[in-house]
Amino acid sequence: MESLLKLFDAEYKFMSIVWEHEPVNSTELTRICEKELGWKKPTTYSMIKKLCERGIMKNEKATVTALIAKGDVQKYEAGVLIHRVFDDSMPSFITSFLQDKTLSEEEAEKIKAMIDEAVK
Repeated sequence: MESLLKLFDAEYKFMSIVWEHEPVNSTELTRICEKELGWKKPTTYSMIKKLCERGIMKNEKATVTALIAKGDVQKYEAGVLIHRVFDDSMPSFITSFLQDKTLSEEEAEKIKAMIDEAVK
């Protein structure tokens, strides 16, 4: 499963477009990728083929859909970052993340609620 969730930057940008527009016709996807990523048609079709072969998406009858959820990829990437950069320390991550930032009261309440839920 881990190999499915590991996306390189270009793959993540492409998948973000797929997640936003799915199910999407492959021809329409090439138009969107040209506009948003500056990709030509062969680049988009190469990426579709590559990600289909990896089991990340499917292309049936010229309709492209994701086989993995954006949230799963984000969760995986966050875990990798916290492990690699912060030695699996959530407090170190949060300290670094909040350094030089100001949260609104609403943001702080949402974060407190998430922490309370995680502790239960």
